[in-house]
Amino acid sequence: MNARRWTAGLLATVAAMALVGCTSSKAQEKTCTTTTDGIFECAPDQRSAPPKVAGELLLGGSYDVSEARGQVVVVNFWGSWCAPCRAEADDLEAVYQATKGSGVNFLGINVQDSRDKAKAFEKGRVTYPSLFDPSSKTALALDIPPNSVPATVVLDRDGRIAAVIRAAVKQEGLQPIVERVAAEKPAPN
Repeated sequence: MNARRWTAGLLATVAAMALVGCTSSKAQEKTCTTTTDGIFECAPDQRSAPPKVAGELLLGGSYDVSEARGQVVVVNFWGSWCAPCRAEADDLEAVYQATKGSGVNFLGINVQDSRDKAKAFEKGRVTYPSLFDPSSKTALALDIPPNSVPATVVLDRDGRIAAVIRAAVKQEGLQPIVERVAAEKPAPN
């Protein structure tokens, strides 16, 4: 039981740290919300600077999220060894298909896997690309501990973190968030 309490405390701490990027004072905390499902969302004027997300794609080539400015990017951290990741794959693909016409891109980030296992997992499940991040450097840079996958981060059209979901997603929960962020106008330059 102590291990469960410790894990719950750790997850609460990590979740609170995710909000640090969204808030910088007590007055601003009112613009970031947390649902009972563990979904964190921040208002556009309270989002932090865009995170760096770049690396080698699982199927070859490279990707840099900064090249997707002007698009909403849904970043999903997953591993082939993760049962909830398998459970959410169809829902992620459904949201991708439903929203890609409105300027939404999806990017998977595979953590702690071999390339062969990651490729086998993706085959027939999703049609969007994934970064191959066996050392979990990208996940850690976004405060996503590798042992807390699946996790999904929604970046707005300016590349800033709009929402963080630290659990397996369902289409009916993720799609409204993605559509809401996609409906926002990019920040004026």
